[in-house]
Amino acid sequence: MTATDFLASARRTLQLEIAALEEVTQHLDADFSQACDLILHCSGRVVVTGMGKSGHIANKIAATLASTGTPAFFMHPGEASHGDLGMVTRSDLVVALSNSGETQEVTSLLPQLKRLGIPVVSITGAPTSTLAREASVHLNASISREACPLNLAPTSSTTAALVLGDALAIALLEARGFGPDDFARSHPGGSLGRRLLLRVADVMHKEAAIPQVKSSASLREALLEMTRKGLGFTCILDEQGQLLGVYTDGDLRRTLDQQANLHDLQVAELMTRGGKSIHPEALAAEAVHLMEKNEITALPVTNDRGQVVGALNMHDLLKAGVI
Repeated sequence: MTATDFLASARRTLQLEIAALEEVTQHLDADFSQACDLILHCSGRVVVTGMGKSGHIANKIAATLASTGTPAFFMHPGEASHGDLGMVTRSDLVVALSNSGETQEVTSLLPQLKRLGIPVVSITGAPTSTLAREASVHLNASISREACPLNLAPTSSTTAALVLGDALAIALLEARGFGPDDFARSHPGGSLGRRLLLRVADVMHKEAAIPQVKSSASLREALLEMTRKGLGFTCILDEQGQLLGVYTDGDLRRTLDQQANLHDLQVAELMTRGGKSIHPEALAAEAVHLMEKNEITALPVTNDRGQVVGALNMHDLLKAGVI
């Protein structure tokens, strides 16, 4: 095959799978709403099961549900028949996947689930199958053909089941009012967790490490403070410790351009009055946004009374992994 052939094959596969999703969209009806309602009012966990390729999709659906506010886990149907069914309690709900709806490892679980009174939401490509008929609610994932040119390998059918699982997870997320803070609590690791969980107070310089001088300080004193603290700026404070302004490396360059007599100047005459600041309880990601929006690299951190309680720069945020 040539490069052109490979590209043509890829485009054909994508087009077939897109067409399959259009079919699944047409199948959506009141059963989907009923499935959402059952899961939303489940007092236990959602147990997702499936065999073979459907099992891989089920595993992913369980992970998506769990990360978006619906407690869920994957149960292998073969292992369930050999003891793992004991993980399922009467307060749980089962989501079962099988394209044919006749997968023996999955359908063999139905009698015991019924005895326990556990609701079953099935996702199949066969609305008249055993699993579809015996489930509390059935979601129709049937498609006209697989993307596989032999119409054999699970391709479009697994995509359809996966997308239905995503649709369930997002509908439930919205119903629960699941927000960024909730998402952060279930994703504490990695850059995503850092962006969503880390506060300015967690990364800012505090107490003696804060670059600060009083408004009566000379420019020389301010420059010495900037050199000692190494953050590229200093805060200018009034007698109550409230922020009056900032003096930065950029301000120094502008001062030098004016060829002023540096020895006779007070920093209050040259500072950027007011300036941008941020609250210690703000998300560190907000500090990044504020810096980028205003094209600055450092920020004073002020409390509700306007008093300086910290300082941070872009390097601190880089080191913390927020950027």
